[in-house]
Amino acid sequence: MTALAHVPTSTGEPATPPAPRRGRFKLLPYLLLLPGAAWLLVFFALPLLQLAAASLYDPAGSLSTGYAMTWAFGNYPDALQAYWPHFVRSFAYSAIALVLALLMGYPLAYAIAQKAGRWKNLLLVAVVAPQFTSFLVRTLAWKTILSDNGWLVGLLRDVHLLGPDGRLLATPFAVVLGLTYNFLPFLVLPLYASLERLDYRLLEAASDLYASPLRAFRKVTLPLSMPGLIAGTLLFFIPATGDYINAELLGTPNEYMIGNVIDSAFLVRLDYPQGAALSFLLMAAILAIVFVYLRKAGTEEVL
Repeated sequence: MTALAHVPTSTGEPATPPAPRRGRFKLLPYLLLLPGAAWLLVFFALPLLQLAAASLYDPAGSLSTGYAMTWAFGNYPDALQAYWPHFVRSFAYSAIALVLALLMGYPLAYAIAQKAGRWKNLLLVAVVAPQFTSFLVRTLAWKTILSDNGWLVGLLRDVHLLGPDGRLLATPFAVVLGLTYNFLPFLVLPLYASLERLDYRLLEAASDLYASPLRAFRKVTLPLSMPGLIAGTLLFFIPATGDYINAELLGTPNEYMIGNVIDSAFLVRLDYPQGAALSFLLMAAILAIVFVYLRKAGTEEVL
């Protein structure tokens, strides 16, 4: 068979061997996608459709009498009008926590990636180690640390940074601190992944070209770390905005975020149409912010 493939044809040219059959392999990539697509359909798309339907139920219904589908689009403006301060508070707390996390997380990620040497793995474990404990337990630990009778408040009172009746717990400061602490690893790890691949010779070249350390950072380090910075800020900001545990345990109703309102609507007041409407409003607001952020960051291709 192999010899026949090289027998000259009537034109004098050697015969071309037949092309391999690839028809049966065309469906292979789609078959490999089936498990993931089925998972997304069952556990994401269908619940999302159900939530969308619930947001349009008649708000006069209840679990005992049932909900009628009345296409009540008025649930959205009513929910927004009633709870817009909680939306503003959620995004404000998340933005402040993100700034604090960047001020701490970027130097930490850079130090681990470029300066830690043999201690690199140990420091990475230290960053990730709190995640081995329950989110709830970590937040309860901060409740103990910030309590009025705790050592931290006592120390701040002794040095007169807090008044005799000053407190840290049940304040916006406590909620922002909890958000910063709990979601900091989600910012540090993507930053570390980008900074770890940074070629230090580029900084040396910038120094040879008389660039100051600040200018070298702006022109070399920061642009090369942008993929990790973008991923880290999104991984931090999105869950922090929807969080409700920190405001519940470290704050008061005056510090409640929109996640607390949604949790109450579904589990306490049993107002499913309002809870679903608030969920979709929050999702739409986050998607809009992410879209604008990625556009400004020059990463339209990520979308």
